[in-house]
Amino acid sequence: MAPSPDELIQQEAVIRLGGGTKAVTRQHEKGRWTARERVAKLLDPDGHFLELCLWAAWGMYSEWGTVPSAGVVTGVGSVAGRRVMVVANDATVKAGAFFPMTCKKVLRAQRIALENRLPLVYLVDSAGVFLPLQDEVFPDEDDFGRIFRNNAVISAAGLPQFAAIMGNCVAGGGYLPVLCDKLLMTEGSGLYLAGPALVKAAIGQTVDHESLGGAHMHAAVSGTIDFREPNDEACLARLRRLIEVLPSDPVRVATDSPALPSPSAFDPFIGSSEYDARDLLALVLDAGSFDEYKAEYGQTLVCGYGRVGGVPVGVVASQKKRVKAADGPLQFGGVIYVDSAEKAARFIMDCNQSRVPILFFQNVNGFMVGRDSEQAGIIKAGAKLVNAISNSVVPKITVITGGSFGAGNYALCGKAFDPRFIFAWPTARYAVMGGSQAAETLLDIQVQSLERAGRKPDAADLAALRDKVKASYEEQTDVRYAAARLWVDAIIRPEETRVTLLAALAVVTRYDDGRAFKTGVFQV
Repeated sequence: MAPSPDELIQQEAVIRLGGGTKAVTRQHEKGRWTARERVAKLLDPDGHFLELCLWAAWGMYSEWGTVPSAGVVTGVGSVAGRRVMVVANDATVKAGAFFPMTCKKVLRAQRIALENRLPLVYLVDSAGVFLPLQDEVFPDEDDFGRIFRNNAVISAAGLPQFAAIMGNCVAGGGYLPVLCDKLLMTEGSGLYLAGPALVKAAIGQTVDHESLGGAHMHAAVSGTIDFREPNDEACLARLRRLIEVLPSDPVRVATDSPALPSPSAFDPFIGSSEYDARDLLALVLDAGSFDEYKAEYGQTLVCGYGRVGGVPVGVVASQKKRVKAADGPLQFGGVIYVDSAEKAARFIMDCNQSRVPILFFQNVNGFMVGRDSEQAGIIKAGAKLVNAISNSVVPKITVITGGSFGAGNYALCGKAFDPRFIFAWPTARYAVMGGSQAAETLLDIQVQSLERAGRKPDAADLAALRDKVKASYEEQTDVRYAAARLWVDAIIRPEETRVTLLAALAVVTRYDDGRAFKTGVFQV
């Protein structure tokens, strides 16, 4: 079952508490603000904060307790009218230590910033690698070291990076702020490769915290930092002034937009087996802006041009109602047929030709199977669609409203196909196939395994096994399971779809890198 709105709100509130009230009190006793308090003070008070990956690490690492939001806050917000990506370590969660998902979350933030030419702001307060899981944090190409590699690459790309050390910054983590363009540090913070205890153990030297890596030492002796600040408030005020020096973001011309729909307006699209995708798009796009492409052909995918807040977009959306193909049989909603795949591939090529960003709305069971579909070339048609999406050079944003099953996930721009952002409703479901089909398939596999071991399950065994398989599969298809692993950037309530897309489009349309669109070898 999908989580209820009230359940999501309650769980999100717990996540935003970080390490809990006691940990927050300890942070305050040190004279420091929490990560979320720092972000709030940094950002413009009237700006919208597009938080990313709030659910990171949810339900993971139970052996070590909870790691809310993977111990780091990330998102896009406005500072002095300039849109920036913010990465803030949460020291109330395991002293801000890096778990495997912490690395993945920071890397995702860096990638979004690089792709969309966003300045980066790091609010550093971290104890470094979480040592019990160092083998999963330290060595691989998408682990801890990749963050620092990205710092260097982002700098070479000409994107400003600001770092403010506002607590601990130890071991390999010290490279992140020093690889940034501007470096601030508060009194009482520490920046060193090894703390006093480790220095004593390693080389027998006795040294105090300040002379080893305090703010005064790095300001006056090593010359590592650019600005020494007395506290969080002064540090963030200075940071705002430094960001204000950056060129202003382009000013968007205001356009008339429909009032935001009420939550009840989305009821027909939540958990419903059939609905017309055009009715959903009418709640998201600017009123009267949708021009449908090839409306009478390939009708299980709805394609067309529209606007969101005046920004031109292309749209590819799963059609959930059954449709009648011309001179053909009835087609099931949520299924991609040969004609739909070919239409969508052609439409995506056209969006690239016109340099128009593409919105994908997924509620898809996959591609049509069976003799007739195979003989009509469903694999070939699907390959065309995958090719067009893979080589797309315009920004892509994906919203998963329901099922995201099998190759349908790929064909409608799942995570593997580089959407600039990917959002999901609470009703979203991720899996290689639908729940009932998967449960029966997994059950058959387990029964065969038991029989090979010489044990034939009776009716009671089968029932218990079926329940166990189904429960496990239901857990893994829960959208929170997906969000915990960063398969989606955010879980959004349906009524938040338009405002979220407005914020995302403002980011992805900042610039056009001018790359030419090419598809390579194309099956015909």
